[in-house]
Amino acid sequence: MTAIAESENVGTCPMIAHPLDQDSQGINRPPLDKNPRYHEIREDGFGVCPVSRANGTPGMLVTRYDDVTAVLRDSKVFSRIGALPVDDVAGLEGTLLGLDGEDHTQVRMVIKDWFTPRAAEKRRGDIEARAAAQLQVMIAQGDPADLIEAFSMPFSLDVICDMLGLPQEDRLQFRQWGEAFLGTGVLTRQAAEASELAMAGYLIDLIERRRQDPQADLLSQIAVGGAHLPFDRLIKLPLALVVGGWETAASSIGTFVQVLLTRPYAEHETAYGYLSAHPEMVADAVTEMERMFSTSAADVMPRRVMQDATLPSGAHLQEGDVVIPSIDAASYDPRIFSEPHRMDFARTPNPHLSFGYGPHHCIGRYLGHTEVATAIGLLVRNLPGLRLAVPAEDVPRKVGHAVSGPVRLPVKWS
Repeated sequence: MTAIAESENVGTCPMIAHPLDQDSQGINRPPLDKNPRYHEIREDGFGVCPVSRANGTPGMLVTRYDDVTAVLRDSKVFSRIGALPVDDVAGLEGTLLGLDGEDHTQVRMVIKDWFTPRAAEKRRGDIEARAAAQLQVMIAQGDPADLIEAFSMPFSLDVICDMLGLPQEDRLQFRQWGEAFLGTGVLTRQAAEASELAMAGYLIDLIERRRQDPQADLLSQIAVGGAHLPFDRLIKLPLALVVGGWETAASSIGTFVQVLLTRPYAEHETAYGYLSAHPEMVADAVTEMERMFSTSAADVMPRRVMQDATLPSGAHLQEGDVVIPSIDAASYDPRIFSEPHRMDFARTPNPHLSFGYGPHHCIGRYLGHTEVATAIGLLVRNLPGLRLAVPAEDVPRKVGHAVSGPVRLPVKWS
């Protein structure tokens, strides 16, 4: 039992299963709206709750904004390395998510210039062109259509593959590998590992060719600029960018459109109708939906406490404890966000944590935000009559997956 669990001030939270949305078979089934248990935990005691993790080991769920940022900021005290047993999450060892300190910095420095706000802005024209072309494909096919399959998935996959310089004919294969790789259930672990090996084998050959004949693409930067990296880290870098880059953006587009089509806003029946009338608000609306409906894992990767520590809330952690920072709970913390359950497209400032925080903050946050805002802006301008083609409760959601969101989003517009 940890120091927190023994403390009389920890609150009334009993040990609960983690992740919070798993069913009786242990399959994680996150809903569109965040689990209300997060908000109960955050306002009880120190906002820290003992959990039983999916791999059978205990941990501490941290839910308050200042506590979460404190954990994410200090990788020396709260280490990713110390909390990464082989059965935690397949494929993270040697990636940006699985490294700390100088090792993490060394890998990140190879590609950081490609993902700055300025770099994302320079790519805006290419992103807009890709989105417009894919939207025309969807419109030409007619409605009803699956927005995920016909628009968001191919669009986001092409954006990251264009950056890397991956051949067009190989992109469908990468999508299939990536979907298997991101499965988080026990039954999908074998498929995830097989997909990782297949992607790595493909990239080894491509990276060697880029090293011999560099092009003006991100894969050449990795091949040449990352030549000093250990071989496994070099290979896993583009792998993580492809898998993380398209899946999160595609799921965010689908999730946010679902929200916009099913929630009222201001004087409009739907938030989508509001943005159709106020397209200048799209970027801010996306930021607010990133806060409220993040598609990344609700609780970021666990950290091992490397020395006794006290969080800003006053919660005491002992060396050896495993802590799980909850970005979803923190992004609804009323200490930071006024009326956190109210969707407010004019919320300023909006320091949500959906892209993480500290050394491990998502390197693709500016690119991803640009992609999603571009896609939604294009939709509200060109398809103001867009609506769901099925009842909202019939939209299927991903289960046992590292990235949440709708499996399909049937829509119509004519």
